Amino acid sequence: MITVTESAAKKTLTLLETAKNDDDYDAEKEYGLRMKVVGGGCSGFQYELGFDEPRSGDKVFEHYGVKIFLDPRSTLYLAGSTLDYADGLMDSGFKITNPNAKSTCGCGESFSV
Repeated sequence: MITVTESAAKKTLTLLETAKNDDDYDAEKEYGLRMKVVGGGCSGFQYELGFDEPRSGDKVFEHYGVKIFLDPRSTLYLAGSTLDYADGLMDSGFKITNPNAKSTCGCGESFSV
């Protein structure tokens, strides 16, 4: 299970609303936020966030009106994680708190298990 904070959900909904103005946006599709773990980064794995539609085999979660899509592999790495959004002077952006990460790199963009 993934937890999404209210601030992350609000920012996601704002970004989804903005995406509706893109030429490749299809109003007939069901869009949500895809959270994905891919190989790379200085610690071995890194996170990817992006708008997508559900695919076969996805786990789907909904928090504060935002649908979250996870593929089966990413579900293993992200189980119990929290997605938050901070908007401060020194630090802004989405943050993933992952209890499965044994270590992270200095910039916090990649992790190892």
